[in-house]
Amino acid sequence: MKIQQYCKHGVIAISDEQDIGAAARLMREKHVGFLIVFREGDALHKPVGVLTDRDIVLQVTARDVDPHSITVGDVMTRQPLIANEGDELGDLVQAMRHSGLRRVPVVDARGALTGVIALDDVIDIIAGLMGEVAGSIKSGQRQEWHTRAS
Repeated sequence: MKIQQYCKHGVIAISDEQDIGAAARLMREKHVGFLIVFREGDALHKPVGVLTDRDIVLQVTARDVDPHSITVGDVMTRQPLIANEGDELGDLVQAMRHSGLRRVPVVDARGALTGVIALDDVIDIIAGLMGEVAGSIKSGQRQEWHTRAS
C-alpha cells in the first residue's frame, strides 16, 4: 500500500517568512492545527518544517511574545519526518510510531509537497480494510451455510 493512494492532497502550507499571527489566522480560517512550512519563494513548496497550534501556544503565547514580531521559521519544527509518495504505508506508520508524530508531509520524487498523511487517516484505512475482511468472511460463512443446508 503506497502512501500516494491514501494521503490527503488538500495541503495547507505557509512560507517560513510569514509572521506567527498570519499562521494562527490561517489555522483558524482553514480549521487546522498543522501547517507545512516551505522556504519563501520555493515554487515546489519543499517542506523545511512544520508548525502546530501547540508550537504557537508553547513558544509564543505562553512566553508572552508578540506574534507579529517573529516568523514561522523562528518557531517551526525543523527537519520534519517527510514521506515520499512511493513509500509503503506500513513503513511510514512504524516511523511515525517511533517518533511520536501524528501528521507527516508527503512529497513527490522532486521533493515537491503533494500531500499530508495523518495517523487518523491510517486508522480510517485500517478500519475500512477490517470492514472489508469481515464482510468477506460473513459472505463466505453464509455461502458455506447455504451449501450445507441444501
